[in-house]
Amino acid sequence: MVDPKYYTHIRSTILTSIILVPLIPFLLALAIGYTYFTSSLERGTVSSLERIVEDHRQMIDTFLHQRRTNLQFVINTTSFEHLTQPENLRSTLHQLQVMSKAFVDLGVINQDGVHEAYYGPYELEGRNYKGEHWFEEVMQHGVHISNVFLGFREVPHFIIAVASREKDQTRILRATIDTYLFETMVRRVRIGRTGEAYIINEQGYFQTEQRSGGRILELDPDRENYLERHDGIRTFMGGGDRFAVIGDFVPIFGEADDIFLYATTWLKEKPWLLVVRQQKDDAFSDLRSAMYLIFIISALGGMTIIVLGYNQTERIIRRMEEIDQEKDGLQMQLIRASRMAELGQMAAGFAHEINNPLQIIRNEQSLMEVVLKDLKEKNQITDEEALAELEDSIAQMVTQIERCSSITHAILKFGRKSEPVLEDVSLQDFIPEVVAMVDAKATVEGIEMKHLVDEDTPQVFADKSQLQQVLLNLLNNGMDAILARHGSKGGKLLVHARPYDNSHVEIIVQDNGIGMSPEDLKKIFSPFFTTKPVGKGTGLGLSVCYGIVDSLGGSLKVTSRKNQGTTFFVRLPATVEATSDEGKRIGTPF
Repeated sequence: MVDPKYYTHIRSTILTSIILVPLIPFLLALAIGYTYFTSSLERGTVSSLERIVEDHRQMIDTFLHQRRTNLQFVINTTSFEHLTQPENLRSTLHQLQVMSKAFVDLGVINQDGVHEAYYGPYELEGRNYKGEHWFEEVMQHGVHISNVFLGFREVPHFIIAVASREKDQTRILRATIDTYLFETMVRRVRIGRTGEAYIINEQGYFQTEQRSGGRILELDPDRENYLERHDGIRTFMGGGDRFAVIGDFVPIFGEADDIFLYATTWLKEKPWLLVVRQQKDDAFSDLRSAMYLIFIISALGGMTIIVLGYNQTERIIRRMEEIDQEKDGLQMQLIRASRMAELGQMAAGFAHEINNPLQIIRNEQSLMEVVLKDLKEKNQITDEEALAELEDSIAQMVTQIERCSSITHAILKFGRKSEPVLEDVSLQDFIPEVVAMVDAKATVEGIEMKHLVDEDTPQVFADKSQLQQVLLNLLNNGMDAILARHGSKGGKLLVHARPYDNSHVEIIVQDNGIGMSPEDLKKIFSPFFTTKPVGKGTGLGLSVCYGIVDSLGGSLKVTSRKNQGTTFFVRLPATVEATSDEGKRIGTPF
């Protein structure tokens, strides 16, 4: 028996190998794939945000540039004398509004800062702007786009002003831009659920409202983290007092709602900073979904590997246990087969030893007959009845001596070790001899035994001893199957020899015993396979018989049905051409 600890050790080794060997590459591939996938998805998200910011910056710059160009065109094609006329100024504003609804009002301001002419919704004519920063800028540079301011109207707005010199006089054409329209254009950016866009000036004041709460002209609380000048588009992530450039391994602390993905760029027409931001969880929602999916796949994959590894390990261990049990069983069968072989040799020895006393008894019996004959001739025995009984006893002794002698000779012939001798065998004589060896056993067990040899059955070319072994094995197996089904009543066993085809003879051994299942029938000729209980069979008989018949140039077939019986077909080469129909089969004779 194998120590159970051995299987425990093997189970642990196999289980570890089966799980770790696929699991480690699986996890490595998953980790590498996850790293590249998340990196690619992150870059894609950032690139998408950068494209949105760039497109939005171009749109705002184009808007400001077109409004400035509109005013420059007016001032370059129209005299200030003409523009200072109210009707002309109103007409000019309407023409500008046809080109863009962004123009709210229009005014002409002289070099002293006085509003000489104005058309719009406010009373601004006569106002003096000489001390205003924007006035100084436009007088110095000829064009100015202001920050958002309150001014005299106390309403957040910004202006675009262009200056031109005419007749030694510098005048300014100034237009107010519709803050609501401009703000709507800036805030038009919609990215996901939380994306927003806004503009701050160089000092960090909101120039447009922040959808998440920042109002115009308020200071941006996060301005110090991204207000520095930079070229192109800058992307980073942060919230509160923690900010990090994308790609830097800087931890970001804070609640998920407080962490944003930022993209910033400076406008070209005006030193304003365009800021587009989106909550991190919203920006990377696809990444988070992918992470959950990867986690689920990893968990399911890992569990599948573990479960399959455990199942395969158990199957391997069970198979090993079965093989070890079969090996132990084969060892025991070999021991029993060895004992049977030894018993066979002992039986041959016993038969030889018994044969010698039988010869002595036969000699003594012959002497008794001679003495009895002399006594009869001399009339020394007068009792006729006693004489008859004595003669009958001597005759019975002769019969039993001949019977014992035939049995011992058969045993000696069966057990004799010799090389196979192929010869012509007459089945008409051979079949009855074999049947006689088991007839007494069949009678005792209540089995009706019949044998039949067709008259036209030719001789077969075989070894008598080996053929005897085959038929005895088949007959003994048939009797065991009959006893398993019928007990000592109702058993029938038939041996039938006949021509099979033009070159073969068929010997049929048929019983009405317990039969075999289709599964057992497939393994019936396998070495050590037996349907008998432990200790009742070695599983070698039919395997040996198959080998013997095959070596004689014949074939051994079998048909069987559960609880109906079994039929064996031994087909051997005939020494002369047979005359029966080819492929003839026996029916059920019982």
